[in-house]
Amino acid sequence: MTKRKTKAGWVRGALVGGLAAAGAAVAAQRWAASRGSAAGRGISLPRGRAVITGASAGIGEEFARQLAAAGFDLTLVARRAERLQALADELSAAHGIRADVWPADLADEADVAALGQALAAADDLVLLVNNAGFGTRGEFIEVELERTLDMIRVHVLATVTLCRAAAPGMIARGGGAIINVSSIAAFFPSAGGANYGATKAYLNAFSEALAAELQATGVVVQALCPGFTTTEFHDVGDYQNFDRGQIPAPLWMPAREVVAESLAALGGGRVIVVPGAKYRAIVAAANSPLGNPIRQAARAVRGRWRK
Repeated sequence: MTKRKTKAGWVRGALVGGLAAAGAAVAAQRWAASRGSAAGRGISLPRGRAVITGASAGIGEEFARQLAAAGFDLTLVARRAERLQALADELSAAHGIRADVWPADLADEADVAALGQALAAADDLVLLVNNAGFGTRGEFIEVELERTLDMIRVHVLATVTLCRAAAPGMIARGGGAIINVSSIAAFFPSAGGANYGATKAYLNAFSEALAAELQATGVVVQALCPGFTTTEFHDVGDYQNFDRGQIPAPLWMPAREVVAESLAALGGGRVIVVPGAKYRAIVAAANSPLGNPIRQAARAVRGRWRK
């Protein structure tokens, strides 16, 4: 018990000390400025259809709710068909939009191919949100290989396939947007998350390069990098017995705030979007002279819940 409290105190102290430092503040301002500022903007897209993967819960469900309220028609993609249908019925009734469901397992190549064909044929698609994903607990050699490969299939291969399917039609219609849901873990490679962090780092690099290629087409690309978010992510799969109390309370963000910041940033010039001022400061400080202690603190936080 004493050891755990001591470690928790060190983690909090390192994070608070780092964020309070003047270097972190300066770095945060420079990092945000380098990617533009989109605070306070509305959704800068014409109304049409938004396709959201991983839409049955968490950040994906929140995207569906906010986009429906803004007047977008929806295609909701996930494995849990009953939950998708219930959400589609609720949002259609509440907002007068059309919400369709598309049950699919994005670790399955055939399911991804079928969805890709539908995206390529859609003539009203204005927004693709690649949100489907999951985490694992344990170090690389402890996690079953098939589970590791499924993560690559869902986070990377499905995202790339769906972007490739959606982008040509968006370009032909003169515009659109793609949001690839990454993670702050992309900035902090950590034991216990070797594959997860790597797939998210790929999404960041891919999104920045794709955004550069599509710059003159009217299609914008965003990599959304949330930190700890209050969703079902930590209640299902490998995290069913996860204790949220292991993570300092100020680090948790509501899904509604994460999604609101993402949608507000569309069209604002940023590709890498880190929701929450505290997380932007952490990422910025990691690239400042304070980088080593900040990265060590972040890895210590993750290390407390990897087993």
